[in-house]
Amino acid sequence: MQKASKDQFDQLRLLDSPTIFNAIVEVSNTTGGGQPVCYTGQTLKSLTPDLGCVVGYAVTSEVTTNDEDSAALPWDDYYKLLDQTNAPIMAVMRDVDTRSGRGANFGDNMAAAHVGLGVVGALVEGTVRDLPGIQAAGLAIWAHGTVPGHGVFNLTSVNRSVVIAGLIIHPGDLLIADLNGCTKIPGDISLDKLIETSHEIRDREQRFQEMCRQPGFNYKKWKTAREI
Repeated sequence: MQKASKDQFDQLRLLDSPTIFNAIVEVSNTTGGGQPVCYTGQTLKSLTPDLGCVVGYAVTSEVTTNDEDSAALPWDDYYKLLDQTNAPIMAVMRDVDTRSGRGANFGDNMAAAHVGLGVVGALVEGTVRDLPGIQAAGLAIWAHGTVPGHGVFNLTSVNRSVVIAGLIIHPGDLLIADLNGCTKIPGDISLDKLIETSHEIRDREQRFQEMCRQPGFNYKKWKTAREI
């Protein structure tokens, strides 16, 4: 598990998931690690973009939202785990129902309880409802979309690895999510190095974009800048 200090969390929240991904690639290339695909796919949408960027440790679960006869664990197991996990937490929930997404995984009451237990964001491989209430609770949330209701809501697993929008997420993984989606931060990369590299990337991109806006910008200048 990647452990972050309060200062590191504060610095990560000032960045964004694409820059963090670019920094992961850059740091990995210097150590021979290659280019990891450590981000969610396009099916996962930010439904509360006004809440900005969040960073937290993954607490994972699987649920069904309509299958009455699915094996069910006590919801106490899940909420007790949230209570015992150091904040900030990212709730990572996968709908494994036979009609995944047909019923909502999250609503406003659930969001309020999560925020009270230290959850800053939720990644949902499924759907949610009561979106204005979720936003009012202060829970940043990502999902496939919204629906008005659900059937029998069963918890089927807690704290196991899950796949969310094509990304394998393990319990305790450090995640950064924003309007673009979610990037998983590998546990073997120094956070200080990652943050430093992210700022270097931002500075390079800012200089490049400023050059593009200058009068007389042309292909030759573009090519020269790309070769630096």
